[in-house]
Amino acid sequence: MRIKSLLACAGVLLSQMVVADALPQRWVSAGGAFSEWVVALGGESKLVGVDSTSQYPRSLHSLPGIGYQRALAAEGILALKPDILVGSAEMGPPPVLAQLKAAGVRIELLSAKADVPSLQHNLTELGQLLGKPDQAQALMAGYQQRLDSQAAWVKQVQQQNPAPRVLMLLSHSGGNLQAAGKDTLAAWMIAQAGGQNLTEHSGYKPVSNEAMLALDPQVIIFAGGRLEGDAARAALLEQNPILAQTRAGREGRVLVIDPTLLVGGLGPRIPDALGTLSKAFYPSAQIAQLQKTENNR
Repeated sequence: MRIKSLLACAGVLLSQMVVADALPQRWVSAGGAFSEWVVALGGESKLVGVDSTSQYPRSLHSLPGIGYQRALAAEGILALKPDILVGSAEMGPPPVLAQLKAAGVRIELLSAKADVPSLQHNLTELGQLLGKPDQAQALMAGYQQRLDSQAAWVKQVQQQNPAPRVLMLLSHSGGNLQAAGKDTLAAWMIAQAGGQNLTEHSGYKPVSNEAMLALDPQVIIFAGGRLEGDAARAALLEQNPILAQTRAGREGRVLVIDPTLLVGGLGPRIPDALGTLSKAFYPSAQIAQLQKTENNR
């Protein structure tokens, strides 16, 4: 009987080893959120290359770069001898993907849509490909719980405070400003943080000085180039002085966020970013909460 048990255990271990060997071992990722989820699922050691939007965690900076997700080159990727390339429908160009696929590289297209079902799908797929389905399920459960807490907080604070009018601006490599419209991760973040997105168009479109002044946002969110924090804010206002005439500019309510948060759908850092935005959207609610905490001590 004992021999049968040992044989059964050996069979299970052998099957697990076979499954592990069948999984892709050398990964290339194009899309910041996807790379972050691979790391969160314990797969960082399998990454052999990432694109330029994969900036977090900082340890990814030591990996070979494959360029921007929309402008990949087959030669550089093939030199890394990857088993799999993970990205979204934004990844390309298509001839490069076809060349990689012909060379035997598995192309795994995940969703960059800003919604929970898409994130659930992405985590399930990544969990299976990494051999960690239970860990993926646990991450999703914790993520959903944080989003639920965020939604409850916004609902409570909006009972006494109107949603601020928000404009999110993007700048690529110092180019013209673009405003985030409907059906974007930026718009989703504004809504989840308790703001009212001012634009009516879909996607990201250039916005004129006259339009920004007419919208007169109460809060401006800027996701731009290489500068961060106060330096990015100062550069934005210097290059676009019209913004100082908006209510957001006059009241100093210009926020700067990391542009890589907006690449690849809902990433691991999104809940923290929502909390930061909410605090900026409702500063009086934060003060009231602090006072309540002090009074209860």
